[in-house]
Amino acid sequence: MPRRLIRNERDHDRLRSLGGIAVWWIETFVQHGRGDIAGQPIRYGDEYTGFIFDCYALDKRGRRLYDSAFFSRPKGTDKSGVAAALSMLEAFGPCRFAGWAKGGETYTFLGQTYVYSAGEPMGRPVTQPIIRILATEEGQTGNVYDSIYFNLTHEDAPLHQLVKAYGVDAGKTRILLPKASGGGSIEPMSSGAASKDGGLETFVVFDESHLYNVDRLKKMYGTVTRNLRKRKKLAEPWFIETTTMYQPGEDSVAEDTYRLADLIQEGRTRRKRLLFDHRWGELGDAMQGEDESDKDYEARIASAFAEAYGDAAEWNDVEDMLDAFFDPRNNEAEQRRYFLNALVEANNSWLKLAEWNKIGLRERAKAALKAGKKTTWHAPQAGEKITLGFDGSRSDDATALVACRVSDGYVWPIIIEESPDDEESKTWTVDQPKVDKRVRATLKKFTVVGFFADPPYWQDYVDAWDKDFGDQMKVRGTRDQGLHFYTSNHKAMAKAIERAHTAIVTGTVAHGNDLQLTRHVMNARRWERNGGDVIGKEKRGSKNKMDAAMAMVLALEARARYLAKEKPSEPFTPFNPRGSGSRRRR
Repeated sequence: MPRRLIRNERDHDRLRSLGGIAVWWIETFVQHGRGDIAGQPIRYGDEYTGFIFDCYALDKRGRRLYDSAFFSRPKGTDKSGVAAALSMLEAFGPCRFAGWAKGGETYTFLGQTYVYSAGEPMGRPVTQPIIRILATEEGQTGNVYDSIYFNLTHEDAPLHQLVKAYGVDAGKTRILLPKASGGGSIEPMSSGAASKDGGLETFVVFDESHLYNVDRLKKMYGTVTRNLRKRKKLAEPWFIETTTMYQPGEDSVAEDTYRLADLIQEGRTRRKRLLFDHRWGELGDAMQGEDESDKDYEARIASAFAEAYGDAAEWNDVEDMLDAFFDPRNNEAEQRRYFLNALVEANNSWLKLAEWNKIGLRERAKAALKAGKKTTWHAPQAGEKITLGFDGSRSDDATALVACRVSDGYVWPIIIEESPDDEESKTWTVDQPKVDKRVRATLKKFTVVGFFADPPYWQDYVDAWDKDFGDQMKVRGTRDQGLHFYTSNHKAMAKAIERAHTAIVTGTVAHGNDLQLTRHVMNARRWERNGGDVIGKEKRGSKNKMDAAMAMVLALEARARYLAKEKPSEPFTPFNPRGSGSRRRR
């Protein structure tokens, strides 16, 4: 099951969660509010139940582990319904810690009773809850608020009792909780209203955050998330983003959150307060050139839909999705994005994710195991012949040193320094002496036969490296300066980029699945210049760094030039994970 679940693994324990009473409360009192199943009670499977348990995970003191949650699923998986159910729980239910149960304690609401188990955390309502449902358009209520309104106004809905007997005022534009019970509200909010609001929110929904890709919506997101901190101590406010896969390069809120998830997994954040849950479907070889007449082709796509939809596959027709997928009027990339929830590369991406993953050690190991062969890869050893590539900056962009082993084309990052994705980035500068130390240590540890470095911002250091180590290099970046390789020379750079691309897609190089290097490679965009196609960021000032990809290209270019002069002792054998008998898709 392709799923990326990022939690605070050090403290996360589903047994220490308000999830038990939360799921009971939702399944007891909340109904589906839209479509053919409107009015039916909610029943969660293991997947959605687990997500709610994760949302309400607590630390040992009973404090919330997460102040934001990210729930990414394909179209038609009731993401908005989950957000609506959580909104109602946050407004009326026992969603904050009230002590540890000894066993047998009870919670009663609207005539229904829940019995706590020994050691289970008990819940209490939020005092004066302020729930905001953020809207992308003025006057829009959307799926989330409409479901809440249905539950409070439909005669047969359990929560309608709150209107009849307890004085909840449910309107089409806002819901007011009675002042006698502490007050509070549930309200959809537009970008204009959010910018003027003082903000004492306790729970916020950002539905379809991949649509928050224009300035006014991103400002709204920033304003509201800052407001949440105002009631931090007792109310423990938090927010949820529900979304389908973002479009790369649109710079949406969803893309920003994916970037934060990358930083958390790379260990580059101080606090891990994000719960990140992304599920998708992988087409694998079906999207890499297989013949459409292959009898297993449709079965693989149907399997990918099942992977992406999980519990939601129960109420989605796979045959309908297959019909839409094969309809030539539909854009295939959009089908993958919306209905497989898969990352779809930008039109000018330098590499496809499948191409890059194919040469990773994980895929190589799988291919070898499938073929009954042993992998011969070994970690880089001191004294081995390698080449190096360096691309540096001082502040905004990243600084990277990437190595490539001559014998087999294995590439790995020695160091990638980039600004933190937070307030520190405004004043952050790279530690140049630290980078210099790593460069020199690497040059002494390995037999470096080629080292290409882009001089801008690092001219003095590159000059010094050239002076101290230039004589040992077997290939030169320029005729007069062995280490200097100017990436601004588009003609030379275009040749190096094309050579690196060919080596990757033909499987004559490999990498170790390093998360940071992978992110940089996936951020690289192809741009046409007079000298040929080069790579760069998606746009000037983008947060999506790709400097390590550039450094890798330089290391691969140095290796290619060296191999043109000397034959390697251990030639690398390309591999084809589909096997030699696979058929190409027409």
